Amino acid sequence: MTFFEDGVRVWCLRHGESENVTGGVAGAVPSASLTELGRQQAAVAARALAGEPISQVYSSTALRARQTGQALATAFRVPFRAMPELVEMGIGRHEGSSDPGVRRQTADVLRAWVVDGCLERQVADGESGFDVVGRVTAAFRRIAAQHSGETVAVVGHVAGLTVALGRLCSLGAAVWGTPLPHAQPFLIEGDGSGWRCLSWPGAKTDL
Repeated sequence: MTFFEDGVRVWCLRHGESENVTGGVAGAVPSASLTELGRQQAAVAARALAGEPISQVYSSTALRARQTGQALATAFRVPFRAMPELVEMGIGRHEGSSDPGVRRQTADVLRAWVVDGCLERQVADGESGFDVVGRVTAAFRRIAAQHSGETVAVVGHVAGLTVALGRLCSLGAAVWGTPLPHAQPFLIEGDGSGWRCLSWPGAKTDL
């Protein structure tokens, strides 16, 4: 029996390029749509996964993630489900800000979560790292319980995926340095005993 024969294989990816990214808007920004490039990236991701036995696609409830996930689900002709637990980190009263200082603060807090393990940090009155890790990890565990022995795809966000999967797969600071690129799938695998990620887009060191 292979390590994950009775587990789940999850192709994870950040959503395609979106209007909040090109506009420099910080926060979860749930109504931001994909750009034309983002739609193209979603189509490329679907082609990159061609041949994978994907049985279902999940995404966060944010529009850009749903649009990316629906493109995958349509390509594979499989069910699609949006999960609120997969949304991007919340930054409280700074939600929707285009202030470069807020974006720097958000990056600093994410670095503290990922590199220093300071999950108590938060942007203004937004979520702590404990909040984000807790809900995203719960979503992945629920998906794993429902898809034993199957392969699925999950579309999330740069901060949420980085901090939650970095801890779920025990990757430490190796995931820090280059932000997850848009719509580039990477594989994690899990069973009842744990999770592993063999490669991380942009990682500076081997995992």
